[in-house]
Amino acid sequence: MSAPPTIEDIERLLRERRYIGDRALATSIFLALKLQKPLFIEGEAGVGKTEAAKVMAEVLGARLIRLQCYEGIDLAHAVYEWNYPRQLLHIRLIGEGEDRRTAEREIFSSEFLLRRPLLDAIDNDDTTPPVLLIDEIDRSDEEFEAFLLELLSDFQVSIPELGTLKAHQRPAVILTSNRARELSEALRRRCLHLFIDFPGTEQERKIIELKVPELDARLAREVARFVSAIRKMGLRKPPSIAETLDWARALLRLGVREFDTDAVRTTLSVLLKHEDDRAKVESKASSLAPRAR
Repeated sequence: MSAPPTIEDIERLLRERRYIGDRALATSIFLALKLQKPLFIEGEAGVGKTEAAKVMAEVLGARLIRLQCYEGIDLAHAVYEWNYPRQLLHIRLIGEGEDRRTAEREIFSSEFLLRRPLLDAIDNDDTTPPVLLIDEIDRSDEEFEAFLLELLSDFQVSIPELGTLKAHQRPAVILTSNRARELSEALRRRCLHLFIDFPGTEQERKIIELKVPELDARLAREVARFVSAIRKMGLRKPPSIAETLDWARALLRLGVREFDTDAVRTTLSVLLKHEDDRAKVESKASSLAPRAR
């Protein structure tokens, strides 16, 4: 599938794949594809950043290649490494009369190369260029971020034994960040930027109705209002969209019909994952539940 020709087409395709996003997301995806620039998406954990990349791959009919970042990630885990056990086995199988130099050339060929996500995305021959998701880039260290600057500028990888591998077709790139640390201006300059916030009450209601269609519409509206209200309470970990959906499913499975204080207090552990947050919300449950109605 080729890139959708208009922003409206992207909005429609996102809806068809059960992703409720706003105009800004559709516009950012459209421009990232047209300008062939990486899209850098920031926001709190659980607002749909990773899901946006997954849906983007579906919209394009492309393969999704995901690199999950973490502290201490290096080139061996992100780009490539040699398959040392297989190289050693190949050397042992070589007869005494074989040309040793030829053997050395053989073991440092692509046949013995373990391709990690970044190399897989750069050196691809897919019919449709893949979507490369560099997830939670803020978890990596500054050295790895500096390496990404060259990759995102030139879309090439240098391997001493093989030379430089340059992309014949650029992958679509999405980077996500939970803002655990501030990223460099150099990285930001290379990307289009989009900030995704928690959805408003009406948008979250639509998400609940789409993902949990069996839930009563009135209860879905009250859940969305309640979650929106407690996110403003300065919680240690405000509930994500995924946790809202888990809570909605829990209410459904428990057969809750009325959104009242008892329903809230008995199911808060599904929505909130820290005891101090749960205690804070529970103390306000009697006032928040009626307000949701």
